Amino acid sequence: MSNSSNFFDQCYEVARQIPFGRVTSYGAIASYLAVPRSARAVGYAMTASHGKDVPAHRVVNRKGLLTGKHHFQGINLMQQLLENEGIQVKDNQIQNFESVFWDPAKEL
Repeated sequence: MSNSSNFFDQCYEVARQIPFGRVTSYGAIASYLAVPRSARAVGYAMTASHGKDVPAHRVVNRKGLLTGKHHFQGINLMQQLLENEGIQVKDNQIQNFESVFWDPAKEL
């Protein structure tokens, strides 16, 4: 349990570095943490992050889809949070994904 908690904390630290108006992917966080096949585990960490001051809404899948949106309260909260930061979302997909993508491996 402590190992998963430690991994989750590492995911949270990376997610807290994502700049306002930018997004990253579960896989990018996993790769940065040197566990490239653990994108799903990063997703579990983001699901468990509610109430921990983690901008989990800025973490999406590798194609820019809001795959974690059902873990947020309300029907469109994840999309609303992203749009409040100036990110355009259409049909649950971030528009201009490449231009708003933040890669922790290149930025941290």
